[in-house]
Parts: sequence; C-alpha cells; structure tokens
Amino acid sequence: MSSTFTQPLDSLGQAKTAAENDPAKRDYLEGREQFKKGEYAMAAMAFHNALKGFEEQGDEAGIANASDRLGDVCLERQDYAAALAHYRRAYAVCEKEEDSFSILALNKKMAAAHRKLGEFDQALEYAFDMVEHYQLTKDPKGMVETMTVIAELYQEKGDRAKAADTCRTVAAIHKNFKHLRMAEDFASRADELERA
Repeated sequence: MSSTFTQPLDSLGQAKTAAENDPAKRDYLEGREQFKKGEYAMAAMAFHNALKGFEEQGDEAGIANASDRLGDVCLERQDYAAALAHYRRAYAVCEKEEDSFSILALNKKMAAAHRKLGEFDQALEYAFDMVEHYQLTKDPKGMVETMTVIAELYQEKGDRAKAADTCRTVAAIHKNFKHLRMAEDFASRADELERA
C-alpha cells in the first residue's frame, strides 16, 4: 500500500482543486501555510479544524496528516506531552495501514519529544524501532544517524558504558564502509566516555 501520510495532501494530484471544494483540505493547507510562517496558534487552529472535518468524512489519511501536523505545532511550542498525544493518533492510523515509512517519521518525532521530557527510556525504545527499520531497509546512513542519537541518549541518561558501546558500533559501521576518519572519531568518543 502506498503511503498517504508521508506525502502532503497537496501533492496527491488535483488536491488543490479538491481543496477548493473540501473545507477540511482547505483548512489543512491553510495550516501548512501558517506553520511555514511560524504562526503556530493560527496553524493549530487550522489543523484542528481540518482534523474535525476529516473525522466527519472518515478520512483516515487526513486524520493522520492533521494529527501529525498538530503534533509538529505542539513540538514547536514545547508542549511535548500534547505533541506525543497527536503523534500517537497518527501512528495508530499508519500502523493500521502498515505504512512503515510514516511510522519511521513518527518514531523520530516521538523520540525527540520524549528526549525533551527527559524520558530517555521511552526515547530509546523509539530509536531502537528506527534501527530495526534501517536494518530491514539496508540503510546504513539512517542506521548511523540513529545510533549516534542512541549514544547521546545513553550519555544524557548517565549510562556512559552503553554510550561508549554504541559509539564503538558506529565506529565499526564506518570502518566497514571505509570511512576511516569517522571510524576514528567515534572510537575516540568511546574512549573518552569510558575515561570520564
């Protein structure tokens, strides 16, 4: 099944024309414009109205998109608990649709929100789900980026040994791909973490 969540509604062909006839899509597009301008209160209102419209229509993709965007607004406003609630709603739709790439995007956002709340164990759970995704899709770049975040999370949590182990894993991945300077950098980080 193709992802309806990862694509903005206006990229699904004829959406601008459809938005003229659909108040929910119009509100959604207005929310995106307001978000781009940094007008988060206006964006939240537009996304909320879009969400209500999509709920009335039974439009699952619309519900996921509006919920995701409401989460983004909350994240920008540093209301991390509210962001997580919106992201979870979008996640439930994506899970039902088996949309792994949208789930990956939501995992990143939920990990970031938990990290901001100091909930490192929850952030790590999402990060490990991301690692699994990158293993399945054979994406070493995504794997290394996520493992770097995992090392940072362990360090913020105060678990220097696990942070060092994670840095060594990242160093090994870089070494496998002949990125010798990066491998040395991560090996050095691991050594520093163990000495601290």
